[in-house]
Amino acid sequence: MELMAIEGPSCHEGRVAERIREHLLAAGAEPGWISNDTAHKRTPAPGEVGNLIMKVPGAGSLKRAPRRMLSAHLDTVPVCVGSQPKRKGDVVTSVGKRDGGPTGLGADNRAGCAVLLATALELLDQDLPRPPLTFCWFVQEEIGLQGARNVSLAKLGNPPLAFNWDGGGPAKLTIGATGGIRMRIDITGIASHAGGAPEQGVSALAIAALAIADLHRGGWHGDVHGAKGEHGTSNVGTLHGGVATNVVADQATLLAECRSHDGKFRQRIAREMERAFKDAAKQVRNVAGQTGKVKIESRLDYDSFLLKPDEPCVLIAEEAVRRAGLDPVRAVANGGLDANWITKHGIPTVSLGCGQRNQHMVTEQLVMSEFLSACEIAFRIATEP
Repeated sequence: MELMAIEGPSCHEGRVAERIREHLLAAGAEPGWISNDTAHKRTPAPGEVGNLIMKVPGAGSLKRAPRRMLSAHLDTVPVCVGSQPKRKGDVVTSVGKRDGGPTGLGADNRAGCAVLLATALELLDQDLPRPPLTFCWFVQEEIGLQGARNVSLAKLGNPPLAFNWDGGGPAKLTIGATGGIRMRIDITGIASHAGGAPEQGVSALAIAALAIADLHRGGWHGDVHGAKGEHGTSNVGTLHGGVATNVVADQATLLAECRSHDGKFRQRIAREMERAFKDAAKQVRNVAGQTGKVKIESRLDYDSFLLKPDEPCVLIAEEAVRRAGLDPVRAVANGGLDANWITKHGIPTVSLGCGQRNQHMVTEQLVMSEFLSACEIAFRIATEP
């Protein structure tokens, strides 16, 4: 409840990171165990703070066991700024208001942060046998998994397996996820008076409209299927351009994405999107035969992954879920997770949920019984052989 009420959208996670640090130190964590890396200095959008990392030495009979990493992300989406959590029965929602409307709760992913924190506090309180553990609270997940992408690997202590907490129910084990390409499309046309000499202009918005229509007609926008059974998605998410109704728009910027579990097909979708915009630029001409220009920047946001069925992190997580009295369910996600990049870095990672519902919406909820089950599962993962 405390963590969800702290404002901390992407790039502004400093306050919540500091509060977690205060709890850890008050519970007896050694100051030398805790550090921040400098991931926020390598991200496209500069942030307040890097990833918060705590490395705890092993103890007792598990002292020399392989290190395990537990992770979650600190940031929330902007709709959660101003959250005021309120519990009614088994469900927590936000009663906060901002800009005249309701706010989201921020259980995505302060619930995950709290699962890690509760586990760490319990370990410090009981001093039970445990393998060496790394707790990592990532920054900037909501804007492209930037904290996980840019994490300082040396600070993690070389864990061979990891467990990540994010959205969904506590029994769901996400063992794979799609990959995504993010695109920025800048269109340059030619400005002209829309009433006096429209024929002299080249509309950047017309180019954008033709390109999007082309993608839609060709089946390359939205739910995309290939001739050989491939599957993916694409979306032109934002369009900004023009300055006035009486000026032919000479500038437009679009942000788009494409996703697929199949890396080759994901690239195919991206190529089709580029083709559509370049073809559209050739079609829009002014009276002098001039055309506009298109500049496209694309980058891999996160690569797809699929863990092996017998991956140790998967088997450990399944056993912990069973011991918590639940039936584990394996799933593959169509969205990106910090696990995409952690696994890409060579640390196989399974993701579990904490009881969040309706993430990124003002109707977001946290089911408290499921959150408590997630805490039990995390504690078992951190302490049991």
